Amino acid sequence: MESENQSLTHATHDVIVIGGGSAGYAAARTAREAGADVAIVDQGPLGGLCILRGCMPTKAILRSAEVAALLGRAKEFGLSPVSVQADLSAVVDRKDRLVREFADYRIQQLRDPGFTLYHARAVFRSPREVAVGDRVLSAGSFIVATGSRPSEVSIPGLAQAGYWTSDTILDLRTQPDSLIVLGGGAVALELGQFFARLGTKVTILQRGRTLLSGMDEEVGRALEAALVEEGIEVVTGAQLLRVSSEARGKRVWVMKEGEERSYLGGDILQALGRRPNIEGLRLDLAEVTVDGGRIVVDEAMRTSQAHIYAVGDVNDLTPIVHLAIQQGEMAAYNATHVDQPAKRLDHRLDLEVIFTDPQVAVLGLSEAACRTGGIPYLTASYSFADHGKALCLRATQGFVKLLAAPLTGEILGAQIVGPEAGELIHELIAVMYYHGTAVDLLRMPHYHPTLAEIVTYPAESLVEQLGA
Repeated sequence: MESENQSLTHATHDVIVIGGGSAGYAAARTAREAGADVAIVDQGPLGGLCILRGCMPTKAILRSAEVAALLGRAKEFGLSPVSVQADLSAVVDRKDRLVREFADYRIQQLRDPGFTLYHARAVFRSPREVAVGDRVLSAGSFIVATGSRPSEVSIPGLAQAGYWTSDTILDLRTQPDSLIVLGGGAVALELGQFFARLGTKVTILQRGRTLLSGMDEEVGRALEAALVEEGIEVVTGAQLLRVSSEARGKRVWVMKEGEERSYLGGDILQALGRRPNIEGLRLDLAEVTVDGGRIVVDEAMRTSQAHIYAVGDVNDLTPIVHLAIQQGEMAAYNATHVDQPAKRLDHRLDLEVIFTDPQVAVLGLSEAACRTGGIPYLTASYSFADHGKALCLRATQGFVKLLAAPLTGEILGAQIVGPEAGELIHELIAVMYYHGTAVDLLRMPHYHPTLAEIVTYPAESLVEQLGA
């Protein structure tokens, strides 16, 4: 061991960030701005999940499907019908061009001379050292931001039959005739609708009672109705049993309502979640506590070792990019200001957007969370089917729901299922950021006719309930 140590090159930094994705880069940038000597360790491919396999490539391909769906509805708007023929390979080419541009920019940021970039794998040797190739690096603080990867789910016969994941299917260039999607979360629904709109027969199998089962039921119900209207088969309450292969394709067996049923498809998309990417880090040697495959952190992003932080998907708290960035910035501040009170994440404004059509956006508290936490609330909803601008656009599926405190009228949460929900929710973020009330929202001017003015209708109902 002594001769091995002598052959290794040693280096010391103030802060070592392991992982150069969105959370890792945010942490590195923040630590550098605080005056720290920062090293980034990333085994590659450089760019991070959001750019390479997540947000950006999926939104690029979803846009192609949105255009195809709109063209297919030409007759609804008094236009001659249009025959749309999808070219999946061309869609993937467009996605790849965009991803390369995004990734090149991120790589340029990582190779900034203000950082020391080690393009290699990091393995902890102790709570204070990591091995990186033929080097041993030590630091005052470490920030682990190694992201996530698709979960490996034990379903008899699935591995033998073969399947796609959300990572691998992004490179598929031959459109499947039929696709069975396992799961009812964001990734499953976005990709399922994408392929359906290109002409693939899609079946979604969801174990929960509704799609998006972590949200209030009416959100999942509204989205399910929209997907079914497009011709997607949605099966909820389906417990996955096994998978078999036959001449006509792959058959997935489920238990639903006490009886076995099966669904046949040419391909399977396994979209049953992601798991923290910690394999090979040797967190045991770092004496960092891991529970259920995720790194345990406190509200300041510290692990069981006070000088080691974990941010983004690797702690599995809120696997959403803007929150991962906030975690990275917070961890870096805490690592470089140890003599100051630690910054902690405020979950009051937690937000999630699902880029289906209609889109889904949920902000702050839900009704289920209020009931669980014993938080009193008032609520009011309004349907896009009764909203002027939505009727003009023929985008009438979904609703807006607001939750407010019963004494003050302060907005506690919001849910939007409908056109441009991901954009519309940002007005409500601003209102909640400043602890605004239903009265504030109602008094704010809203141009007519716009989609945005729909939020004034549930606000008006809340004001009536408040007696304000």
